[in-house]
Amino acid sequence: MKTTDTKIYIISGLGVDQRVFSKINFGSLDIEYLDWITPSPHEPLAIYAKRLSSKITVKQPILIGLSFGGMIAIEIAKTIPVKKIILLASAKGRHEFPLWYRLAGRLRINQLVPNSFLKWHNFLLDYFFGISSKEDSLLLKQILKDTDPVFMAWAIHQILQWKNKFIPDNLIHIHGDKDRIIPIKSLKPNFVIKGAGHFMTVTHAGEVEKLLRSVIKSKTIQR
Repeated sequence: MKTTDTKIYIISGLGVDQRVFSKINFGSLDIEYLDWITPSPHEPLAIYAKRLSSKITVKQPILIGLSFGGMIAIEIAKTIPVKKIILLASAKGRHEFPLWYRLAGRLRINQLVPNSFLKWHNFLLDYFFGISSKEDSLLLKQILKDTDPVFMAWAIHQILQWKNKFIPDNLIHIHGDKDRIIPIKSLKPNFVIKGAGHFMTVTHAGEVEKLLRSVIKSKTIQR
């Protein structure tokens, strides 16, 4: 028996797939993962999000967006009505990104980095993702290996150039206070998970699961 009549679409992080949600038990919730589609060269994020939204087949769904997927969820909400948006380890606009993101975007530093370098896994990457166990490190390594470097380069460019100012009233933001990719000091999330980093759907799956179930069922938005 389903615990909600609302269809829930999940959008994973930059180039990754549903493996980052493998430790979360959604039980009887009616969920579907929105798999990434190939972007056209130089395709704007808004156009990409509109194309991706064509996979949504119900009215007023709930969107769950992880990291880059949260940005996509906000862009989708500009084109179709949604019941609720839940951001995980994400940002609501450019103002929530660290200053060096904005500087990198203006200088287009990312375009100087070879695509192959973006897939390089190392201990510093584990540090920034908040990973401490060998199992989680291997998962991130495998995800990077399977990620299309062209898609990753496109997505990083979109992140650095994102200028969103639209924040829906029905948005709930869940963030870890140890996130080093999108530091919490510039954010105003609705819920904070203590000790969690950017990989929190894996490292703090139990707490994320509990919060997700709560906010999905709730009829009000906590501010």
